[in-house]
Amino acid sequence: MDISSTNYILAGAICATVSTVALRLSESSNLAHIPSVGYSSWPLSYITSFKYVSNAAQILQEGYAKYKGAPFNVPTLNRWIVVIGRRHFEDIEKSTDDELSLIEAANDEVQQQSAKVDYLIGPEINSNPYHISVARIHLTRNLGLYYLTLKVGRTLHSKSYSTLRTTVPSTKYHLLRLTLMPPIAWKSVPAVETVREVVCRASNRVFVGLPLCLDHDWIDLNSRFAVDVATNANILNMFPKFLVPLVSRKLPKTATGIARAMKHLDPVVKERLRCAGEHEDDWSDKPNDILQWLIDEKQESSTRRLALRVLTINFASIHSTTNTFTQALYNLAAYPQYVGPLREEVDALIREHGWTKEAIALMRKVDSFLAETQRLEGVLTSSVQRKAMKDLTLSDGTFVPKGTHLCVPTYVVHRDSAVYDSPGVFNPFRFCQLSDDEDHLQAPDIRW
Repeated sequence: MDISSTNYILAGAICATVSTVALRLSESSNLAHIPSVGYSSWPLSYITSFKYVSNAAQILQEGYAKYKGAPFNVPTLNRWIVVIGRRHFEDIEKSTDDELSLIEAANDEVQQQSAKVDYLIGPEINSNPYHISVARIHLTRNLGLYYLTLKVGRTLHSKSYSTLRTTVPSTKYHLLRLTLMPPIAWKSVPAVETVREVVCRASNRVFVGLPLCLDHDWIDLNSRFAVDVATNANILNMFPKFLVPLVSRKLPKTATGIARAMKHLDPVVKERLRCAGEHEDDWSDKPNDILQWLIDEKQESSTRRLALRVLTINFASIHSTTNTFTQALYNLAAYPQYVGPLREEVDALIREHGWTKEAIALMRKVDSFLAETQRLEGVLTSSVQRKAMKDLTLSDGTFVPKGTHLCVPTYVVHRDSAVYDSPGVFNPFRFCQLSDDEDHLQAPDIRW
C-alpha cells in the first residue's frame, strides 16, 4: 500500500512523541522516591518545565526553602534533574568519574545543544570543533603579548569612552559613569549594548586583528549574532527534538549574520591565503590572531567555514562576558565609595608591573569586586553538574539511580544567610581576607 510523504512525517512525529513521553515517564518513575517541586505527573510536569525555562531561580528557591537542603526533583524540558544541597559537596568530592561524572553530564548537555547549533550555525562546528584547541593553545602561548598589544587600560579608556561619546543619549537608559577613569560628565548610554560592543572590539583584536576589529559593521554583526543565537537556541529549547529542524527554518536571523560575516572576511581570507602562498615561512608581518591560526591549521580554507568558526568563538566570548562587565559598571556607579580603593590598587600594580598578566593576577580587590558581582548577578542559576554513572546512595541515604543528572542551586546558595553574612548586600571586598602579617588582600576561590 502506498503511503504519502505526509503520512510518513506524521508517523515519525507520533513515534517520536511516544518515545519522548515514555522516556519522561520512565525517569519520573525512577525518581519517585525523591520529592519534587511543582507538578510531578505527566503531562502536568511540563507546566513546571516551562516555568523552569522562564524563571529557574524561583523554582530552585521554592525547593531549597521547602526541603531545607535535602535533594529534590525539578522537571525540565529535556529531563528530570535532582537538585542537591551544600551538605552533599563531600559526596561529590569523594566520588570518582565512574560514579559521578562531570564530563558525561557536559556531554549530554552538548548533545542536546548540538542539534540546535547544527541548525543555527552549521554541523561543521560540532563534527570537528578544532577551533577550541587552536584557540586554547595559541591564546595561552600569546597571552603575554596581547597584554602589551591591547594595553588593557588604554583600550578600556579610549575605546570605551569613544564608544560612549558616540552613543545617542536616551532617557530610557541608565546613567553610567566610567568611575575608574578621570572624572567625566555624566552621560546616558545603553549599558548592555555598549559593554557588549566594548567586549566585542577588544576580543576581535585577538580574533581577526586590525583593521577589521574596528569596523563598525563587523562589531555590530558579532554583537547581534551572539544575541540572535542565544535567543533562537532558547526558542528551540521549547520544542521536542523532532520539531527542531522545522522550527529552525523559521529563524532566519543567524543565516543573515553568516552572510554578513562572509562579506567582511572574504577579502581578508583571500589576501592571507595569497600571502601565505607567496611568503611561506618568510612572512615577516604575518598576522597573529585566531583567524590566522585557523588558516595555518589547513583544515579549512573556504571563507564560509572560517567565518563559522570566528562567529562561534565570538559568540562564546561575548555571551559569557557582557553580563558580568555590565553589572560591574552598574555597581561602580551605585557604590562610588569603593572606586578609590580599586583605583589605588590598579594604579600601584601598573606602576610596578605595567599592563601584564602578572599585574592583573595581583589585583585582588578587583577580583573580589567581580566575584561579588557574579555572586549576586551571575547568569548561572545552577552549577556543579554531575551524571550518575551507576546506582549510588548519597551520605544522607538518598538513592540516586544510574543516569540521573544532579546539580547545585548556585543562585539560591549565594543568597543563603547560612552561607554568607547579609547575603542580599553588595559587599565588593567580601572575598578579600586581611592577612595578619601582610598588607594586602587575598581572595579565596569561590567559583564552584
